[in-house]
Amino acid sequence: MTILVTGATGNIGRMLVDHLLARGATDVRALTNHPDKAQLPDSVTVVEGYLRRLDSLPVAFDGVDSLYLAPTPDTAPDALRLAKQAGVLHVVDLSGPHDGHWGDVARAVEASGIEWTHLWPGEFMENAGILAPQIAAGDTVREPYPAAANAPIAMDDIAEVAAVALLDDGHVGKSYALTGPATITRADLVRELGAALGRNLEYRQVPLDEAVDVLTPAMGEYARWYLDGMASLVDAPQQANRLVEQLTGRPATTFAQWASAHAAEFSGSG
Repeated sequence: MTILVTGATGNIGRMLVDHLLARGATDVRALTNHPDKAQLPDSVTVVEGYLRRLDSLPVAFDGVDSLYLAPTPDTAPDALRLAKQAGVLHVVDLSGPHDGHWGDVARAVEASGIEWTHLWPGEFMENAGILAPQIAAGDTVREPYPAAANAPIAMDDIAEVAAVALLDDGHVGKSYALTGPATITRADLVRELGAALGRNLEYRQVPLDEAVDVLTPAMGEYARWYLDGMASLVDAPQQANRLVEQLTGRPATTFAQWASAHAAEFSGSG
């Protein structure tokens, strides 16, 4: 079975390649815009291309059985049309519920006529990186909603679930709303980052507009959008589930584990 990973040098795509190989996949193809810089394992077939460069896709899709689809809502319908023409049998997509931010991808996949598995993860643990400038500069994190709570998930866990879904046809037609193993508040998240760094970080509640100003250097125009989404988690916190553990056979990564592994990124030395 030939498996194509799109966005193969992106965060999740690159991790997915490793998980596929670790789980015994023998015919992995990687789509990347920069094959000369990919540094993928020798056993992987590297193909130059990009989901937003549709003319690069027919060669990449030729002979592919299963496809991991990175989220590119603008070109997903046309890319999937080409995948269908090439004979792709199964798509595992990174998307979201129909009424959510990535719903266009899920709808396009379902309309393609190809068998599918949806991965609908919650917030990435890696998004905590938006706090790195504040933490590198001092011991105070300024945000407006200390009680906002969700169950962030590590990208590596998403990638391993994707590998399982690509290698086992028992997941066809399933939509997996993936979370991390525990629901934590923003104040607790900052405390856990402090513990990983060996520092006593303070979560300081500030007005929304001030928080937008603080986050804008890291997030640009998305700072207010992100904080508005956080506000919705005060009265309706996201509940954690055990799908990662059930699907991969090992416990999902905790935020404390992730923070410990990525501590250098918050100290100014990584």
